[in-house]
Amino acid sequence: MNPLWTQIVIQTVLRKKKRLLPKHTNAPDKAESYTSFQLAKGYKEFKVSAVLLLKDILLIALGIGSAAFGLESFLLPSKFIDGGATGISLLVTELTSLSLSFLLVVINIPFVILGYRIIGKQFAIRATLAILGLATIVALVHFPVVTHEKLLVAVFGGFFLGAGIGLTVRGGAVLDGTEILAIAISRKLRTTIGDIIIVINVIIFSSAAYFLSIETALYSMITYLAASKTLDFVIEGIEEYTGITIISVHSEEIRLMITGALGRGVTVYKGKRGFGKTGETKEMDIIYTVITRLEISKLNAEIEKIDPNAFVVMNSIKDTKGGMIKKRAFDNH
Repeated sequence: MNPLWTQIVIQTVLRKKKRLLPKHTNAPDKAESYTSFQLAKGYKEFKVSAVLLLKDILLIALGIGSAAFGLESFLLPSKFIDGGATGISLLVTELTSLSLSFLLVVINIPFVILGYRIIGKQFAIRATLAILGLATIVALVHFPVVTHEKLLVAVFGGFFLGAGIGLTVRGGAVLDGTEILAIAISRKLRTTIGDIIIVINVIIFSSAAYFLSIETALYSMITYLAASKTLDFVIEGIEEYTGITIISVHSEEIRLMITGALGRGVTVYKGKRGFGKTGETKEMDIIYTVITRLEISKLNAEIEKIDPNAFVVMNSIKDTKGGMIKKRAFDNH
């Protein structure tokens, strides 16, 4: 392997894995101390990470473009709003002289900070860049107005905005931080995330009816419904919580990755794997964990590095009680 690539692999992959090992473990520091197998495996993980990162960047970029198009070509000219932080930004823009791009950043700052505490640093960085990207596009790029027909504006404005938010979520970020707030509140009040989002949006649309007009508020509700349905479609209907069952010959590595790198709890089942015409069986551990939908992309990326052939089953979960999705280090359900 080229010396430059060797150093890149060591710095970005192998030393990162070393930090996750128990403190008493002695791992090599120098390039010559790693075996060719370790370097080859590290290079493979680096390549997987690079491809997935480029994919996430592309999804976030497409999401920003779609959301900006929906805002400038449909919603802003007709003074319609959406739900969540974006809806608050649109409403304040209509009532004041403040620019939408400025409000998109300012209103989402508390949500990004909350996301840093709940989900992690990487998510917060991606969310910040995505929100700044949307604000920049809205400020500098001016899309043409497509139509002034109110129903078309409501439906297609919501469609492009929802598609943009959904693509961004699939890229591991957000353009609207309301969902992060809903996750935090639901944990405190023991309610579902959906219930919290509904309450927030009722307040937003009631304000729109009072400050703008009832007709505008009603059309804005159509916008929100179109956006939410499109968002659900784009991210394949993933619910607030997702239960993940992982069957792999590398189950111990995957367990350590989930508890160490992701900081999530796991449950380990003893099972048998059947295959072949004769029904040959093999005993193995089955991993089960519960995560939020914002973390699915990261989990899939980590599993891909360890075992590309792992069998992963995802199930939608309406709600949980207890510490199953609370971020902990080396803790079981």
